[in-house]
Amino acid sequence: MSKAPNPVDKYVGSRVRMRRIMLGMSQEKLGDALGLTFQQIQKYEKGTNRVGASRIQQIAEILQVPVSFLFEGGPSGVPGPDGFSEGASPSYVSDFLATSEGLALTKAFTRITDSKMRRSIVDLVEQIAAREGPDKR
Repeated sequence: MSKAPNPVDKYVGSRVRMRRIMLGMSQEKLGDALGLTFQQIQKYEKGTNRVGASRIQQIAEILQVPVSFLFEGGPSGVPGPDGFSEGASPSYVSDFLATSEGLALTKAFTRITDSKMRRSIVDLVEQIAAREGPDKR
């Protein structure tokens, strides 16, 4: 029986994937820099395998970010008053930004300087999404 990935491991993996895609780096290239296979990078990015502290530091250096970047906005792991951990932001945001489509859309959208055009694009996307059905998050 397989156990589900730890939410922190999954989140850190999604941040590694997001940054790697931002840099236009393949899983193979990151793996080569770390002395690993691209399959191992896939497992890290999915949260299937945990990343050790020294490996996190290596990854952050290769991806040119501080180690804290890999944890920002993720689940705290510190139990709240009700005994459960809580994340700082909805996971669908980081899940979306960790995709190549999400990153490309975000990069292109932020290059649009006309605020009315940006608003029109948001309205259009909301109308398309409304036709797809209710929000299932």
